[in-house]
Amino acid sequence: MQPGTALDGKVPVFAFPSSVDFYLGSQSTYKRVVTLYNPYEFAVRFKVYCTAPDKYIVVDPEGSIKPMCQIDLVFRHNALIPANCNVTDKFRIQLQDHATKQVIGKKDIPATLHPGVPDSKNDDRLSVSPSGEPSERLSSEIKLPSTQGFGAKDIQSPSSSRAGGSVHPIILLTGLVCIIGLLLPNEGEPNAVPFQISHYLKLVFSYVLGLVTMVIFRL
Repeated sequence: MQPGTALDGKVPVFAFPSSVDFYLGSQSTYKRVVTLYNPYEFAVRFKVYCTAPDKYIVVDPEGSIKPMCQIDLVFRHNALIPANCNVTDKFRIQLQDHATKQVIGKKDIPATLHPGVPDSKNDDRLSVSPSGEPSERLSSEIKLPSTQGFGAKDIQSPSSSRAGGSVHPIILLTGLVCIIGLLLPNEGEPNAVPFQISHYLKLVFSYVLGLVTMVIFRL
């Protein structure tokens, strides 16, 4: 059965982080990494679009992801001038059925160029060094395609609505549950622990833990 048919053409797209920020005064942030996950039991194709394709270059904007695997997408800002600061563009990641190339899911990733430098060292955790590319991939830098009618309206940068404060107990509890889930043995492995979970759930726990970590760092 085709995954698009089984899920009525819609599957969730798991990508981390959910937004990317470039800084005009920090060369280490000119490239950003977004990890795209495939927690499903079937292979998928992906393709990246952008509302402003002339401003960005992406490493391998389309390809395939094997079941239960992930890849790193590297985005490079190609128009680093003050006039482009505080403008939010959008990347759209489409998942496609591997056989039919029918779109089965999509996710938008806001991208903003900020003036100056990041507020803290934590903002550099998703950057790539000027010579660094994911070592496991033979990469080629290709300009992004645009999608007609996509992203005609800018969306607000998440950083503009972020407020400082203490970590909510629910966030800490969610992170703790994810850590416990990742420590449990895999399904089918001989172990004295009565609870075992599948690789699929471990991928979901890993993704959620990454989101929780990003929220904690940004508070």
